Amino acid sequence: MLCDRLSGHVRIRADDGSWSAAYPIRDYDSMLSEFADPQRAPELLGLRDRIRSWRFYDYFRTDAAAPARRSQIGTRTPVLSHDGSDVAAALQTIREIGDASALDKAVDMAFPGSRLVIESYEDGRLALQLHQHGLLRPLGVAELSEGTLRYLLWVAALLSPRPSSLLVLNEPETSLHSDLLPSLARLIVDAANRTQVIAVSHSIPLITAIRSAADDLGGEAAMIELTKDFGETKVVGAEMLDEPPWRWPKR
Repeated sequence: MLCDRLSGHVRIRADDGSWSAAYPIRDYDSMLSEFADPQRAPELLGLRDRIRSWRFYDYFRTDAAAPARRSQIGTRTPVLSHDGSDVAAALQTIREIGDASALDKAVDMAFPGSRLVIESYEDGRLALQLHQHGLLRPLGVAELSEGTLRYLLWVAALLSPRPSSLLVLNEPETSLHSDLLPSLARLIVDAANRTQVIAVSHSIPLITAIRSAADDLGGEAAMIELTKDFGETKVVGAEMLDEPPWRWPKR
């Protein structure tokens, strides 16, 4: 143990194993913010930075007024924002400093013969354009279907040039055509080579596609199935002794 909190006090262990004096801390403050010091508690600082790198993508808006459908300022964006408002900048960043071939492959795999272009305007703004086979002109971001735009948002999130230690996706299959699920599954499995990915899904076809993609790449996808039993959420197949022990915390 390197740091200990008891009620309104925090102790930090020194290099020789001794404990420091108890520092007072308010009940509503976190010791990760109050004691993440590179000199006194470098381990807490490292833990805080690790947790800060975690990314949670819960829901992307793709309606007509969605932030992702607007032109955006062209700045380096290695991490897609939670609402996808900087998707054009994120995709252009992947093309310039990330895996551009993986980006082109993800687009072509989902929309055969298509090509993604990031249009740059004189005022420094960027906008998406999708060139599709058979169309005489590219489709602007405002013309993309909800499923197409949502897939491109997942591409930007999963091909981030700055992968985090944990990436959580909530129902990534929402609004996607079933034909896009194998391509999305491949992206998720590829991302799992760089970061831990947790995908929460109600879609059996997506879960099946993820397992299939993992088998093709020589990996393994762990599945935890949840069920309701009189209002209680349980893990399917778990026995009583498989559950973690519960102890009431001390105040």
